[in-house]
Amino acid sequence: MELAIDTADEMAAIGLSLDGMAKAELRWSCPRRHNAELLPAIDGLLRRAGVTKDELTAVFVCLGPGSYMGVRIGVATAKTLAHTLGLPLVGVNRLSLDAWQHRGHAGPIVPVHRAGRSDWAWATYRWQHDAWDELSAPTLGTAEAIGGALPANALLCGEPDDALLAALDSPRFVRGESAMRRPAGLSELGYARLRSHGADDAAALVPLYLREPAIGPQGG
Repeated sequence: MELAIDTADEMAAIGLSLDGMAKAELRWSCPRRHNAELLPAIDGLLRRAGVTKDELTAVFVCLGPGSYMGVRIGVATAKTLAHTLGLPLVGVNRLSLDAWQHRGHAGPIVPVHRAGRSDWAWATYRWQHDAWDELSAPTLGTAEAIGGALPANALLCGEPDDALLAALDSPRFVRGESAMRRPAGLSELGYARLRSHGADDAAALVPLYLREPAIGPQGG
């Protein structure tokens, strides 16, 4: 069984899968309490599924971008579990996960989410030739910048809002429950990457931050 961990925003999510196929999941509102709630939630999910930690075979984790503390705690927990249990670890970025569930779209898929300071985090992906391709890497940009780079026949997903959509040239978009990424997607994509590329180097695996966090000493 594989364990998936996604704490990139206030809706934390964990899941269990077998060979990448989802078997159980939990999503819950977790505003700034990932450090207190994540491990008990994992223990509870394992208990309800009748699975012990010794039965886990891999750990998949969302690397962000997203909540600084949320992503940091999720990645640290995944690395600790992988190290303690001797398991392979695979990290997947949030934008790739947002897009993955819409890979049936015939054209490019552009996931977006708010990144503060009037910026959006975004990237471009496409499922083609039985492969998941990153056409443009995760980056920050304004609505106008996204509009200028939006490819033809693109599907917008993730967390677009009315202001962003108004700034773009009438793109196709997915919002609401069907747009939410789920642990099943992380399980599928994580397992596919484990099979095709092997595990990540746990020591080198770090959260994906597109902007330095606004913490610590600030210039006056």
